[in-house]
Amino acid sequence: MSLGVSSSSSRLRCIGCGAAPVAAGQDFRCAACGDLLEFVLAPPASDAASLKSLWLNRRTSAGLKANALDRSGVWRFRELLPQIPEEHAITIAEGNTPLYRLQRCARAAGVETLFAKHQGMNPTASFKDTGMTVAASAAHQGGFRWVACASTGNTSASMAAYGARGGMRSLVLIPEGKISWGKLSQSLDYGALTCQLKTDFDGCVRILNELVRQKPVYLLNSVNPYRIEGQKTAAIELLEQFGWESPDHIIVPGGNLGNSSAIGKALLEMKELGLIARLPRLSIIQAEGANPFYQSVKKFGGKKIEALAADTMATAIRIGNPASWKKALRVMEATGGAVEQVSEVEIAAAKAEIGADGIGCEPASAVTLAGLKKLRGSGFVQAGETVVLILTGHVLKDPDFTIKFHRGDLFAGTAHETAGGVNQGLQRAPVVLDASLAAVVSALEAAEKA
Repeated sequence: MSLGVSSSSSRLRCIGCGAAPVAAGQDFRCAACGDLLEFVLAPPASDAASLKSLWLNRRTSAGLKANALDRSGVWRFRELLPQIPEEHAITIAEGNTPLYRLQRCARAAGVETLFAKHQGMNPTASFKDTGMTVAASAAHQGGFRWVACASTGNTSASMAAYGARGGMRSLVLIPEGKISWGKLSQSLDYGALTCQLKTDFDGCVRILNELVRQKPVYLLNSVNPYRIEGQKTAAIELLEQFGWESPDHIIVPGGNLGNSSAIGKALLEMKELGLIARLPRLSIIQAEGANPFYQSVKKFGGKKIEALAADTMATAIRIGNPASWKKALRVMEATGGAVEQVSEVEIAAAKAEIGADGIGCEPASAVTLAGLKKLRGSGFVQAGETVVLILTGHVLKDPDFTIKFHRGDLFAGTAHETAGGVNQGLQRAPVVLDASLAAVVSALEAAEKA
């Protein structure tokens, strides 16, 4: 079995020492220095205008009889992806996610123009699908029978789906008791061998790294550079939706920092290829209880990162030792972005506000709006600028959080119980009434006055 050799249009490079291995090791780290690997793509033969025309034609002509890759919002941009033979490509028509205008949230944040790129509208309801389609295809090309990941939920759901579509078996390692049931149910339904380990996410990662060095199992966490290449297409699609005119700011949740790295990588590549004239600022938002990247930048100037025991209800970003922090730091600095942290109460409020705009998202996605408010308050974001929030997961990924918030008991018995009271005006608990028209009319009239 092979982990994949660089195609003629791409090569692997270590982000630390610059070594260029012909193929990656089992853990996708540099054999010389242990740092992460990334793909460096050679410029396509076509110029920027020709690429834009080609991609648009694929999108507008991709009917049911068209090439399945053209219907994918990832593979449609395959000139900027590592080359994988079509017979090995696994696609579930991922990508093609909507761009929404958020008018209520814009007023709450104090900006005039606010959009959400909703990656939760992917097939398994999170942004992970855009990277998984490429990485799972690489596993299929390599002849692997088993793929594996450590996950807080979204990665496991995506991997299990793509593994099943490609005829491969999936192994999922998740931290016991620290995962949304909505996400866990997906990996079970897609046939994964799901193991709940008595540790946190970072502990699951350690065991997985040991496993892939001993068994012919293909690693599908975001350290896999094929994942990053697929995930970067969200930014390409976003700029296409903007008519190739860059917004001023793109704001991304920060967990393991693979998605931040991918989106930033795409922005830099698009600028280099002449697809866009200027770079948006890329900013990264973390939860206060899972903020190692924020601490790295604020305390150490990004020179090092200290792992911590992560604790946040935004389970998708409950990660204390992010693997891709160096990549994220590089693209954040290259685009002139910032890093910010937000509290549990601020996350809950932002999630409810996004929901009130008729969109909805999982808690980890809502850190983007909460972070925008802080960046606006500090003056980093100006009122007249155009901002895009990257929403990474669907609202139904964590329905328990939503129900508890609107019932008013999300923070019951926690250190945030008192502070959480400020969100009472955003709560919409079910109203229990007698089964009579008069009772319903009374409730309607009361709501009208509220």
